Amino acid sequence: MSESTDDKFLNGRVIVRQLARGFRSGLDAVMLAAAVPASRSDELLEQGSGVGVASLCVAARVSDCSIVGLEIDPALAEIANENARANEMDARVRFAAGDAFVPPETLRHSFAHVFSNPPFHGADGETSPDASRELALRDDGRLADWFTAGMKRVVSGGTLTAIIRADRLGEALAALPERGVAIFPLWPRAGEPAKRVILQAAKGSRAPNALLAGLVLHESDGRYTREADAILRDGASLALAKPRL
Repeated sequence: MSESTDDKFLNGRVIVRQLARGFRSGLDAVMLAAAVPASRSDELLEQGSGVGVASLCVAARVSDCSIVGLEIDPALAEIANENARANEMDARVRFAAGDAFVPPETLRHSFAHVFSNPPFHGADGETSPDASRELALRDDGRLADWFTAGMKRVVSGGTLTAIIRADRLGEALAALPERGVAIFPLWPRAGEPAKRVILQAAKGSRAPNALLAGLVLHESDGRYTREADAILRDGASLALAKPRL
């Protein structure tokens, strides 16, 4: 068995096993989960769910919602289901092995909300010697396909939420509807350029796109800001266009 670690999220409310090598979920997954505007009884889909961190963080915040995570790596999907059982969430959170672009027949229906942390490296740049990490991080120029596939699965009035590299914002917006998109930058420190952006598209919305104030993650001394800490430790929501739970 590959070496793994048990990692705590939301101040220990969620504990997941992750492989010691390869892609490892962290701040991005928690911020993504905080931005998903789920309500009780909603059915959600996560594209590219990895070991389940984002889905389990959503489920920890929103009781009685149900979530399906779709992960192309069967080994990670298996670990994710183990993590759901370990956190006693397997009754409403499950993970399946499959391609986000061509989902299994059982998942080809509409969901209240779809969310993802898609691979953020393009076709260029250095490759990782670890095959699973390479699969998780490199999109081979298909970033737009993640948004196209995700919007197909969103019910009218529902949302697609994703966290991406800030320098790929143009690619993402070109693949999303022309209206109804909220753009939420994550600033490393005050005055520094954003490295990550959360996007949320409301299907069928006629509202103009909105560039929101965003969130500063760190103080000048490196500590998390009070607002970031409330999300990362206390499980607070990160309401974008439509404040909800």
